[in-house]
Amino acid sequence: MTGERDEIAVVGAGLAGCLLACFLARRGHPVALYERRPDPRSGTPERGRSINLALSERGLDALRRIGLAEQVMADALPMRGRMIHPVGGPTGFQPYSVSGDRAINSISRGALNNALLAAAAKLPGVRIAFEHRLVGLDPATGAMTFQTPQGLVTESARVVLGTDGAGSAVRGQLLAHGLVTESVDFLDYGYKELTIPPLDGDFALDPGALHIWPRGTSMMIALPNPDRSFTCTLFWPTHGTAGFASLGSPAAIERHFAQHYPDLPPIAPNLVDDYQHNPVGVLGTVRCDPWQVDGRVALLGDAAHAIVPFYGQGANCAFEDVVELDRCLDECAGDWSAALPLFQHRRQDNAEAIARMALANFVEMRDKVASPVFRARKQVEHALERALPGRYVSQYELVSFSTVPYAQVRRRVRRQYQVVGLAAAGLAAVVGAAVALGFRRRG
Repeated sequence: MTGERDEIAVVGAGLAGCLLACFLARRGHPVALYERRPDPRSGTPERGRSINLALSERGLDALRRIGLAEQVMADALPMRGRMIHPVGGPTGFQPYSVSGDRAINSISRGALNNALLAAAAKLPGVRIAFEHRLVGLDPATGAMTFQTPQGLVTESARVVLGTDGAGSAVRGQLLAHGLVTESVDFLDYGYKELTIPPLDGDFALDPGALHIWPRGTSMMIALPNPDRSFTCTLFWPTHGTAGFASLGSPAAIERHFAQHYPDLPPIAPNLVDDYQHNPVGVLGTVRCDPWQVDGRVALLGDAAHAIVPFYGQGANCAFEDVVELDRCLDECAGDWSAALPLFQHRRQDNAEAIARMALANFVEMRDKVASPVFRARKQVEHALERALPGRYVSQYELVSFSTVPYAQVRRRVRRQYQVVGLAAAGLAAVVGAAVALGFRRRG
């Protein structure tokens, strides 16, 4: 089958691709949505590959624009802060916002993808083709070749948009044609998922928090699910004595968790089986340039700028890409050759900003959150937010609870730290002068 020449092709029916199809169809474009997998609504999720999403304001803003926020949030669980699990001693709760009432929302990646896919499928002008793996692309003409169960299929589109993730086949085709450059910076860390099932029909942990087990050079997190289970994710080094490969036998796994995560084994009866059979995923940052070629082929979301998951912003950032592209199309009167370069111009610095913040947040989550110094700094930060409402806002609140562009967030936070630093230095100088004056008077 050959697609209509006037179609907009969206390659990749993940979160960003399905959302983009909804936005484009709303604009009146005929859309062909291609996905290499079978229809995910009719299959079972791949074991150990969920990584629950933390949906926050940027993602919700995009969903509101197509009327899906209320439906999606019906299955979301709000998390109002971090619950820190030390090796010994009681847990400690750290609210995300100064008011304590703002939350990020735990939601299943699969459930959100299925909701977006169903919404796209209902829209007039949207054609979805599953089990279509892109193996060829002519960027000059929009001709595409797909491998399908029936063999090779050729399609054509006026514009081709790659939303096919960090390992993007569209980006691979542009690389093969020498039209883009890329860099992929892998962490020396991987991730593996575990499950905490319901305990006596209820949550085994507080469902109103994102749980963190910080262990210096490694960590585990857990997010709640609507079925009262928790999805845990280990972020460990890929090599060395503290890495995934260091634990082989069931006895070694049990000993390690009893020593380093002592509160987990009693509530995770399938711990050893999950650890032995769930895969280890890779973590890295993808950068490429340009994101578009001749106003005909473009990359969005992880296909253009994959980031590590430690700020919970991967999907939120991709959703924001879709909103910005829609805005650019409005401003350019639907002219793709003008809108796609404008889109890259507006989003590239923001993508780089959140990539850097996500890497920095990994260090914070695995190491700093457990320290008294970090807790004291957060208390001072919240005090400043109460004293200077709207003028001093923490980086976390700006990232998670606003749509302020990421690059602007970084600039604002640097200015805030400079002002606070100067104020602290001035206060220290005043105190020092007062002490010196007191000594002189006593002398």
